[in-house]
Amino acid sequence: MAELDDIIHQPLRLRIMAALNAMPGNTGLEFAKLKRLTGATDGNLGAHIETLAKAGYVSVEKAFVGKKPQTTVTATAAGRGAFARHVATLQEIIAASGGKA
Repeated sequence: MAELDDIIHQPLRLRIMAALNAMPGNTGLEFAKLKRLTGATDGNLGAHIETLAKAGYVSVEKAFVGKKPQTTVTATAAGRGAFARHVATLQEIIAASGGKA
């Protein structure tokens, strides 16, 4: 059985990656929307996004819309692959325990 990805497995990072992987193609989510979806604080969300970025799982783009800063987070190809493997491992664990995947 494959190992769970320690970077993704942390609950908030798992929520971030799940939200980003639900987006089509290379579409990202704005920081404010990720914050609403995950229920995280600014600082906590920022720290976890940084961990995911350092692992190469997400890219972060900072821009200005009008005079407001806007941060968009997008899952990279490596991040999408890591998330898919993590989910497959979770499904293996469920299947091995007699549950439904």
